[in-house]
Amino acid sequence: MTVKGYVVKSGVIGGESIKNIPNCITIIRIFAAVSLLFVKPFSALFFFFYFMCGISDVLDGYIARKMDASSKLGQVLDSISDLIFVSIVLLIFIPIMTLPLWIIYWVAAIAAVRLISIILGLARYRQLAFLHTYANKATGIVLFLFPFLISVSGKEITAIIICCIASISTAEELLINLTSRTLHRDRGSIFSQ
Repeated sequence: MTVKGYVVKSGVIGGESIKNIPNCITIIRIFAAVSLLFVKPFSALFFFFYFMCGISDVLDGYIARKMDASSKLGQVLDSISDLIFVSIVLLIFIPIMTLPLWIIYWVAAIAAVRLISIILGLARYRQLAFLHTYANKATGIVLFLFPFLISVSGKEITAIIICCIASISTAEELLINLTSRTLHRDRGSIFSQ
């Protein structure tokens, strides 16, 4: 196959591996997430970086699948960038949202169970065991929509919805890491193989 004068064979265009494109997009998400720490929350520049994080999160996986450029490194990098983004967003939003203490404890409990799941995955599989389950994807979507949902349903109701979905995805990931013999990062749910 020829693309604008380049011969495409086995995932290589003009001698350069296309597997790097999704990883580069993921690295852009990491830089955009870190940039959130240096701009005023809810400012135009904040939302620019915030949208870059969301768009890059969708694009890296889509491009990796479309170009048959998925890799273990890409999966791990994607999960690490998600963790960085979520951690930074929580670090920014929790202090300025003045959420009830019980919601903050709930968020801390979710984080603690996630940490236990990561440690368990490291012990069982000898590698980071972040999973791309449907529940984890749903959690990512509602977390990304948080600044917009609070204007519709208020910060407390929005936080409860996010915590419910995050609790389900966290428990599911822990159960998968407890019961699965092998690591399958793209496992859809506990009910699928």
